Amino acid sequence: MTIHWCGTGLSAIPGLRRLIEAGHKVTVWNRTIDKAKAEVGDLTNDIRAFDIDTLGAVLEQHDVIVSMLPGDWHVPLAELAISKGANFVSSSYIAPEMRALDDKARETGVVLVNEVGLDPGIDHLMAHALIDGYRASDAFDPQNHLSFISYCGGIPKNPNPFRYKFSWSPLGVLKALRSPSRSIRDYAPLDVARPWDAISSYNAPLPTPESFEVYPNRDSLPFMQQYHFEEHWPVKEFVRGTLRLNGWTDAWADVFSEIETLSGAEGDARLKEMSDQFWAENAYDEGEPDRVVLCVGLKAEKEGRTVWHKTYVMDAWGDARGTAMARLVSIPVSLAVEAVLNRAIPVGVHAAPSDPKLVQDWMAEIDTLAQHLQVVDHIA
Repeated sequence: MTIHWCGTGLSAIPGLRRLIEAGHKVTVWNRTIDKAKAEVGDLTNDIRAFDIDTLGAVLEQHDVIVSMLPGDWHVPLAELAISKGANFVSSSYIAPEMRALDDKARETGVVLVNEVGLDPGIDHLMAHALIDGYRASDAFDPQNHLSFISYCGGIPKNPNPFRYKFSWSPLGVLKALRSPSRSIRDYAPLDVARPWDAISSYNAPLPTPESFEVYPNRDSLPFMQQYHFEEHWPVKEFVRGTLRLNGWTDAWADVFSEIETLSGAEGDARLKEMSDQFWAENAYDEGEPDRVVLCVGLKAEKEGRTVWHKTYVMDAWGDARGTAMARLVSIPVSLAVEAVLNRAIPVGVHAAPSDPKLVQDWMAEIDTLAQHLQVVDHIA
């Protein structure tokens, strides 16, 4: 069985190197062979120019395709995997077109795993662990009122005036700012057109407590089912969101104002201009440490009194091993590849696993990647 790892961008390398060093049979595919050689040429000579037809010609049953390519490649590669009886792994959110492949994947005995990076990925593992822990506790009662939060952010370890730094093109960040979000606040859906309309403050329970600016992103509501919330549970708050350094809103105020005015082809051209400017002014310097903070918490209340409240808190930063973001995105991907090879994940389309054994094993590995990882019990 061969692992076909497609894409050797900034967030791909630690997981790819881990698989090669572990002795797995890996073929590396990248649009630019020289770039791939610069990253993993010391470990392997099996590096090829990415072309989906060339990949299809050598793909065999039970192989695994890993897509660390731009999102529009995921579904074509997953369809190729199904056609050959191979499997597929990516760190990206499950698009409706990917979800639609579930029946075909099951019929052909193929596993298509997504959402196994940092966010989405590690956050899912933490959520599953919290829900399982709460269900198993003496405090569990289906009538308890629940509040769930999941905030993740890649931020500069050494803050800058812009309160943010870019490790790749800012265009994706700018486009995300134009996306609406849906979450639950005060027992009702909260629909927000732009992130800056719902910014709030969050105190992260780090060893030295630290406050951040946070806002909801995407549509949080489908994740209630994914995290095995029962439909009849009263949910006071449920939000998956983005975390930023304090001062981010003020530093980006002019950006927000301009984004609101942009539309059509002209708007897209201006976004590209802004992206180029931000890349020039606020990119990470060579060797400069990034930082990732992830907090996932679950609180249960009965008659207005908190009866169960725990938060996973993770703080990681760039070091001699490279960036925190690259470690935390790509190493979970490599763990998913090994789980697929070991047939530990069932056929069909899946996000990060909820199986307690896999969650425990993966979290133990992730503990080695972060400088700080703990579960805070707010009641103990």
